[in-house]
Amino acid sequence: MMRRIYLVLLGTLAVTAFSAPARKQSDLPRLSDGRPDLNGIWQSTSGADINLLDHVADKYAPGGQSVVEEQEIPYLPEAKARRDENFADREKVDPQTAKCNLPGVPRITYAHNLPFQIFQKPKGDRILILYEFAETHRFLYTNGTPHPPGHINWNMGDSRAKWEGDTLVVDSVDFNDATWFDHAGDYHSEALHVTERYRLIDSDHIDYKVEIEDPKVFSRPWHINLILYRRKEKNAQLLDYVCYAFDLSPYYP
Repeated sequence: MMRRIYLVLLGTLAVTAFSAPARKQSDLPRLSDGRPDLNGIWQSTSGADINLLDHVADKYAPGGQSVVEEQEIPYLPEAKARRDENFADREKVDPQTAKCNLPGVPRITYAHNLPFQIFQKPKGDRILILYEFAETHRFLYTNGTPHPPGHINWNMGDSRAKWEGDTLVVDSVDFNDATWFDHAGDYHSEALHVTERYRLIDSDHIDYKVEIEDPKVFSRPWHINLILYRRKEKNAQLLDYVCYAFDLSPYYP
């Protein structure tokens, strides 16, 4: 009898959970131009910087769950071999942790789970993002201008943005091949094409989705999906984290 009651209660809770009303778009915080208000300090709490896929804890980092929608990264056979070499030697050759290079896109979003701040003005022609990691910044141009002609080798690429309804879509190209996606050795070539989508779920959460394309390394596009959380402390702010300064400091031999 008790087991039957327990099962009924579970069924009732399941129905209640799945039938909970979604947050109305009209409830989202908005600027005076009607766009969703992304202003604020945001942070990932995922283990993506260590490994985009499922991984167990070791003495260097905690375990984490996959943020790759397909649950695998579709490497070309020859590219997979290089990824395995990167993984084996990751402590010495990760461009971010071993060389203090800029993390690239999208890794900058979840690098060390450090926070970043979005600055957005009504009817502005760009959105500015400041990152705690190495005082990095990005301009997301929303004025309809195209990417510059030719290929330009930048760690952070060139980013052009537009709104699709309430979703900010950021198209980035012009990368070099000097960054990784994570500490596990997942990498790309200079042909990388990144499409990010920022969508407010409510006032304190952003659904962050990324499409990765690189025909020199991957057999097909693949996708990252994680949640970004708003920092709510009343004195929340970005602090200094310039990793190469630790190597130069006499206090960190």
